[in-house]
Amino acid sequence: MKPTVLLFDIDGTLITSGGSGRRALTRAFETTYGRADACNHFSFSGMTDRAIVRLGLEAIGVAVSPATIDEVIGSYLRLLDEEVSRVDDSEYRVHAGMHEAIAAGHANGCAVGLGTGNVRRGAITKLKRVGLHERFDFGGFGDDHELRPELIRRGAERGAAKLGRPLEAVRVVVIGDTPKDIDAAKAIGAECVAVATGDHPLEALERAGATRAFPDLTAPGALESLLG
Repeated sequence: MKPTVLLFDIDGTLITSGGSGRRALTRAFETTYGRADACNHFSFSGMTDRAIVRLGLEAIGVAVSPATIDEVIGSYLRLLDEEVSRVDDSEYRVHAGMHEAIAAGHANGCAVGLGTGNVRRGAITKLKRVGLHERFDFGGFGDDHELRPELIRRGAERGAAKLGRPLEAVRVVVIGDTPKDIDAAKAIGAECVAVATGDHPLEALERAGATRAFPDLTAPGALESLLG
């Protein structure tokens, strides 16, 4: 088995969080700029937190800068704990096969990390609710870069370092639920195992060029695809 880095997306892939992230961001814009409609007209699917805030600021006519993005992100993080705690257990859950996939990755000597558009603190908040935050000790996050391919690259580099290998000597697999995850994986020469557990059907993930696509990670062949 070639040394392998596994990078798991969070929203729609590892978990469903009952819309807590969108509600926290909506409230963050309302708190900061008095506008609850900043993000009404676009999907968050596959986007990074900082890219979402950029689009929201543009939508309400606020000048975009690192400072204005940071201001909204700071407010969002203060509100996220509250929104996560409000979601009923029936709506906040880990997707099928994810516990087993994480365990199999660790058991087979993979570097098991995150590849997510969430900023690091937000990622920990979302995963802590379902006890997954301690299963990942590295990753590529929305703090690392606004563009998804670049944060995936940082996660891959950190995973390779954990394995004691140069990046070019390891196999990198992105596990995601959107075409943006697939595009980011392809941009850095990684594989993408896609799961139709989010907003995108299996056929759309296959058309987008996933290395393999499954309804979820309990499907026959899914774990084998992760482990190579």
